[in-house]
Amino acid sequence: MKVEQIAIFLENKSGRLADITGILAEKGINIRAMSLADTADFGILRLIVNDTENAQKVLKENGFTVGKTEVIVVEVADKPGGLAGVLQTIKEGELNIEYMYAFTQKSGETGLIIFRFDEIDKAIDILVKSGVRLLSGVEVYAI
Repeated sequence: MKVEQIAIFLENKSGRLADITGILAEKGINIRAMSLADTADFGILRLIVNDTENAQKVLKENGFTVGKTEVIVVEVADKPGGLAGVLQTIKEGELNIEYMYAFTQKSGETGLIIFRFDEIDKAIDILVKSGVRLLSGVEVYAI
């Protein structure tokens, strides 16, 4: 149920995102989901890709600072209230969300929410017991 994600620390200067996506493209690595957050000095690019190990390797070889973390990918109905129901379960389970980001597969069908929790195993247990569908890494990497 855990999905691997890479986090790349970027200098806050023009062209760095293009450099990363170009490196991944050259190696045939496909980005499945991404999130970019920034501060005044640097940014953190979070990526779920179809080949985590190779992505981490080639980015490090090109001078980027790269870390790997585990996240949970939750499927929700792509309709008003789809996310609210999952967040209510998270609230009732007293889970702490460190960050999240989302994307839809096909409008009007399902959305995928990527969560990073401080207690990932507890989060998996609570979400599964409440009937929330979690995607495996294999499912996410194949999207």
